[in-house]
Amino acid sequence: MSDDLYDVIIVGGGPVGLAQALALSRFQQGLRVALLDRRPFTVPDDKRAFALAAGVKRVLETLGVWSAIGAEAEPIRAMKITDSGQGDLSRPVFLTFEGDVAPGEPYAHMVANRVLTRVLLEAVGSRVELIAPIDITGYTAGAASASLSLKDGRTLKAPLIIAADGAMSALRNMAGIGVVQHDYRQSGVVTTIAHELPHEGTAYEHFRPAGPFASLPLPGNRSSLVWTESTEEAARLKALPPDQAAAEIEAAMGSSLGRVTVEEGIQAFPLRLQLAREFTGPRLALIGDAAHVVHPLAGQGLNLGLKDVAALAETVVDAMRLGLDHGSADVLERYQRWRSLDTALMAAVTDNLNRLFSNDLAPVRAVRDIGLGLVDRLAPIKSALITRAAGLEANGPRLTRGLPL
Repeated sequence: MSDDLYDVIIVGGGPVGLAQALALSRFQQGLRVALLDRRPFTVPDDKRAFALAAGVKRVLETLGVWSAIGAEAEPIRAMKITDSGQGDLSRPVFLTFEGDVAPGEPYAHMVANRVLTRVLLEAVGSRVELIAPIDITGYTAGAASASLSLKDGRTLKAPLIIAADGAMSALRNMAGIGVVQHDYRQSGVVTTIAHELPHEGTAYEHFRPAGPFASLPLPGNRSSLVWTESTEEAARLKALPPDQAAAEIEAAMGSSLGRVTVEEGIQAFPLRLQLAREFTGPRLALIGDAAHVVHPLAGQGLNLGLKDVAALAETVVDAMRLGLDHGSADVLERYQRWRSLDTALMAAVTDNLNRLFSNDLAPVRAVRDIGLGLVDRLAPIKSALITRAAGLEANGPRLTRGLPL
């Protein structure tokens, strides 16, 4: 076999790309996989954290990595949703989710980015060929394989190339796949806080006029914050000294967790909705942010990406076991159909929720609060919402149901 020929090439070494490499190499023996990134493969030194849904936890369990991740994760055992207007002192709880999706299984866990990346990197180990740092200068697709031209002069070939290279995906652009996008004119303000009172595994979603404010439990008396604000207000918050930022965060939370201190510098990033017009191209599959970017209010961004991983791994492994060309248009169309509807539904839900709650009009507030109250009282609807958010659909990929490929 030529040194530049692989069965699958994955571009993008974040958690989604790493999980895809692990899934394919674990369940298809002898598969030759290359994983490329423009940066060295290292564990990030940041305090970002993700809410991983129960279905995604099952993916990681089946890949053999959850025990190491779970040892440093914090289960989300309840969620309380409040709604308040500008200047309101009280924050009445209109909707509460409590309990497990299965005995002993919370519907989500908070996992630090550095933990998730470290464990996945260790698991990938020698299973795949890691190529980084490297710049890709070209992509072409032929009848039997696709080629990547690298800045160092090499050309790598494979029947299937997977783009996990983020929202600004160079591979997606090289393939001529356009996007549908909407600028929310909002920014996500992100930081980690320590607080006086225990969170008891409870996540809070405070709907405020400028957008939702979420505090998500981390190990100890700590929480991860994702605060949606106008771009101008986000810039102001980012520039505040830590003690002033802590005071504003505490006020925004209604002092629900007592005194607050900021553990790290505040980050802010612009928010937008972005969906690739196609999730596949000639011998190319898009996963993660390369395929979709949604509003963070439901914490579904990485979950969608890891569900992509589960669906594509199943599609590719099934095709190879049947002796089919795993990069052919017919095979990739199965992945496209599988993921496009689920992603479009989640994009629509998060977009409409953001539009509904990011205002302070009294009539709109009254209607949405009545709606939240009704959902809180209707157990079947509430249960269906939890199941959907947990990624436990009956027709989901096998990995999300805890089944090996």
